[in-house]
Amino acid sequence: MNIRRSAAALAAVAAVAVIGVPAQAAVADSSPSPSASPALPPGLYGSTDPKYDGVWRQSLALLAQHTVGVRPAARAVDWLAGQQCASGAFAPFRADPAHGCDARTAVDSNSTAAAVQALAALGGHDAVTGKAVSWLKSVQNKDGGWGYAPGGPSDANSTSVVVGALAAVGEKPASVVKDGKSPYDALLKLALPCTGDGAGAFAYQPDKHGKLAANADATAAGVVAALGQGLAATPQRKTGDAARCTGSGTATPARAAAGGAAYLAHAVAKDGHLTSALPGATAQPDYGNTADAVVALAAQGGAGQARRPLEWLKKNAGSWAAQSGPAAYAQLVFAAHATGTDPRAFGGLDLVKALNATGPAPQQAATGSTSGDATQKSDSSSHTTWWIVGGVCLVVVLGAAAWLGTRGSRAKRQQP
Repeated sequence: MNIRRSAAALAAVAAVAVIGVPAQAAVADSSPSPSASPALPPGLYGSTDPKYDGVWRQSLALLAQHTVGVRPAARAVDWLAGQQCASGAFAPFRADPAHGCDARTAVDSNSTAAAVQALAALGGHDAVTGKAVSWLKSVQNKDGGWGYAPGGPSDANSTSVVVGALAAVGEKPASVVKDGKSPYDALLKLALPCTGDGAGAFAYQPDKHGKLAANADATAAGVVAALGQGLAATPQRKTGDAARCTGSGTATPARAAAGGAAYLAHAVAKDGHLTSALPGATAQPDYGNTADAVVALAAQGGAGQARRPLEWLKKNAGSWAAQSGPAAYAQLVFAAHATGTDPRAFGGLDLVKALNATGPAPQQAATGSTSGDATQKSDSSSHTTWWIVGGVCLVVVLGAAAWLGTRGSRAKRQQP
């Protein structure tokens, strides 16, 4: 994910924008400021430039607070709801919501679906979430899935976050169809077979030759969506089947979830975490995707299945979250929630207190008391931001070149 609103999804849109796809799919500038903005909205979580991730990080922060029984500040909720366009869609960030959206407003499925998940959980925003879901349905692809930008080819991550939004408002994802295809049909097409490299994993998208390559981030997202859940997933009522990929029988979402979980379990077996790297760089621990893997493993097979990566996160993820900001803390809260772990004692870190400190003080903490300084925010300008900048620039260049050399590359999102 990750943070799912970061590097590759943004870079993919930027790369497409360079070569002139419709303006609605474009992001205006591929160079976000690495420093805190001097004029951030008072209800916004995080202190870095929200241009590419404002709605995403706000949605995750509010959903995580709700998950642990914290009532978010009213102005934080109002800011998120106020970001919606008249069409029902959300863009990553609108500096002045008083000015209506137009064809240049880069709305996307991920920001919209994340906002739906947060606002549906908080309640009282049926009109907002209803319009957003209607917009999502209007841009569903013929294969049943969604791309990041309207009209873009379906990818596992975007399809998965929309599945979570549908489930959040009480829709049955299997019943949301386009040309007879549901989101599950799109996800199953992105699931690798149980033999060969990446057995059981999900691909982000097929490559230009139609081949699938295993992608840990897409797999974590695909597992959760195949189970009909969203960002704040929990184990199924009955403990899921053991994580294993079975090639016999009809492909089903449940089989795909088990296969994806098997891939993730194998990927974290050696070191307890996933890794990621830019081309030519040394592989580094991938904290965000590891947190997502914990959620996926626990959702599919119970907390025991996620024990090793969870313990690794407890020991190692604190500094990453402090540098990365509210969405990172939210991902760790989701990992704790999925495994029944106390988020207030997560390897010696109080995730709830740390998350609350990145934005306006909640109306009510789980203990019933008001907490914190109403304007306290963490300084989260970090190496993660620079990683995003570098990833955006790199993929813009590579994406534009590949498009011009063929019919256009499908950008693959690989999260930090």
